[in-house]
Amino acid sequence: MHQYAVRIFQNQQKLIESLASLFFKIAAQSIAENGQFSVVLSGGNSPKEFYGYLASQKNKIDWTKVFFFFGDERNVPFEEEGNNAAMAKKLLFDPLEIPAVNYFIINTALSPSEAAADYEQQIKSFFKTEPIQFDFILLGLGENAHTASLFPYSKLLKEQSAGVKSVFIEEIDAYRITFTAPLINQAKNALFLVFGKSKAKAVQEILGNHQNNDEKFPAKLIDLKQGNLYWFMDEDAASLFSKKQ
Repeated sequence: MHQYAVRIFQNQQKLIESLASLFFKIAAQSIAENGQFSVVLSGGNSPKEFYGYLASQKNKIDWTKVFFFFGDERNVPFEEEGNNAAMAKKLLFDPLEIPAVNYFIINTALSPSEAAADYEQQIKSFFKTEPIQFDFILLGLGENAHTASLFPYSKLLKEQSAGVKSVFIEEIDAYRITFTAPLINQAKNALFLVFGKSKAKAVQEILGNHQNNDEKFPAKLIDLKQGNLYWFMDEDAASLFSKKQ
């Protein structure tokens, strides 16, 4: 891995407040420089409190200049529990009254491969002739060291194109639609948000053991070309990790 910044917090609340501070700092800079702020959200349980906190900060930035995307999606209808976009809409978009033109949802009514191709086209249309380089990508981490829907030993781990792909994950017996690692690695800023002792072993293997391979620990693939990579963790998640390693 290239350089990355690790920040460890006593508890979840302090982490969320610090993450929000960084989020708003990058947002203000992006809006000042480019007139917009492009954000990629993650799903799962870890970011729920963060989304709730952002929703309480209605006057912090001009939310009409923030555009939201999703790094991956479960192959379930929008109306069903477990859909990442539906969760973000409930916790973040609706409370902030984000207009529908400001968020881009993976269309799971299509087949997984069609949904991936459609979403990649939405992204290309958004960036037009500019390089596809998101301002901020939020990432989670699974106990098995997956991030987005890049699971251990998945065929997508060898993908060289910066795009959106569908993949069948045998260990969960389901399809997912996900950003590839090369697309994530083009970002200006990416941040792993990690809570809990159940993630401690994965953190240790990714950040502490440089001999580990990417096939078994996919989060090791996230290595931004030129951007800033952050790891924000609570003390439980960081309990097996030492910065001196």
